[in-house]
Amino acid sequence: MFSLIKLQRVFTVHQVPKAFHEDSIISGYRHPRSSATDCVLSLFQLTNETLNVWTHFLPTWYFLWKLMTVLLMEDAWCDAYTWPLLVFLFSCCVYPLASSCAHTFSTMSTRARHICYFFDYGALSLYSLGSAISYSAYVFPDAWLNSTFHAYYIPAAVLNTILSTCMACYSRFLERQSPRLSKVLRILAFAYPYLFDNIPLFYRVSFSTFNEILIHVNGSLLTPTGHSHQLFHVCGIIGTHFQMKAIEADMVLRQSQLLVTVPPFTFNNTVGSALVCVCISLGIICLYSLPLLCGSSETHTTGTEGKKCEH
Repeated sequence: MFSLIKLQRVFTVHQVPKAFHEDSIISGYRHPRSSATDCVLSLFQLTNETLNVWTHFLPTWYFLWKLMTVLLMEDAWCDAYTWPLLVFLFSCCVYPLASSCAHTFSTMSTRARHICYFFDYGALSLYSLGSAISYSAYVFPDAWLNSTFHAYYIPAAVLNTILSTCMACYSRFLERQSPRLSKVLRILAFAYPYLFDNIPLFYRVSFSTFNEILIHVNGSLLTPTGHSHQLFHVCGIIGTHFQMKAIEADMVLRQSQLLVTVPPFTFNNTVGSALVCVCISLGIICLYSLPLLCGSSETHTTGTEGKKCEH
């Protein structure tokens, strides 16, 4: 079957526009003006993006299976206690799917590359919010339940999600003028929400027994690590898996306590908050995409250096 597929030629780093360069990657680049069909077919050959795509596309189906299991087998819509878990599982489906699509279609053009990663950044920000909502519901330490910080934790996470999407998208416009500032801004856009979301978990790690918090530690430490981008993808997915298992464990073990000590979960502080962020993030992505879509031509790097690439 694969003999019937016409695989595209790959290029070295010196043959593609600078906008497509990846750190420490010297070969395996696809053509910077690939068609959608070329992008899909490239998944079946070894390029600089093959592992990036498959390490996120396949886990998407695993998390989707987990989401559907909760929805169909546990009658989740009738039980508000499961709503934070649903939001988290939904975000676990969205961010690897958006990432795999971004890595697949990012070589259609310079504009397409930017827009693809805008959606990738928005999905990562949504995942951060999903983590915060589930942490607020099931993971918060006993000493902080119903505290002022607990009351404002989700509103702050919503704000962080919006700011994270804005900063990450804006960082792409700085890549040519100030690549170092662009990278710093993008790291900050995701590092700060990660640190904020995990404040309750850091507290529990400090004051809980080893066995109680081991699985939380596995999830929180694996997520931000990884030397190469491909390894980062693998570590991120493994970390998300452990995070999901830890959230599910706290959800079950602490249910009787939480149902008594915290106010009832509502649509507004679970699904509603996520929907608001999805709408605002899509609006932000549209605002950043419009200048690219309305531009008269591709950026000059594609128009000049792109001529080096020929099929």
